[in-house]
Amino acid sequence: MGNISVRLPEEVEAVLEREAHLSHRSRSELVREAITEYVARQERQRFQEQMASAARALAADGDSRGEALDIAEGALDDGLDRDAERHGNDPVGPGERWWR
Repeated sequence: MGNISVRLPEEVEAVLEREAHLSHRSRSELVREAITEYVARQERQRFQEQMASAARALAADGDSRGEALDIAEGALDDGLDRDAERHGNDPVGPGERWWR
């Protein structure tokens, strides 16, 4: 495990020290956890931004948008069919789609 030296403002160091005492954990453990969570949050945010960018690009392309809507509609139909079968609450009869 590597070492790193970090200078903290006195107020932050005091809060860190208090949390370490209250949680019965070392300051190093708390700092490792905080950095790990921060990096994971940044990666998750970057991924979400990439997905949103890709979705916007697809939505701007008419052909891709239509295909995506068809796929989503098919998935919704399948899900509603499975739900009706599972719960026996098909109000119109087998094979009929009440939501259309």
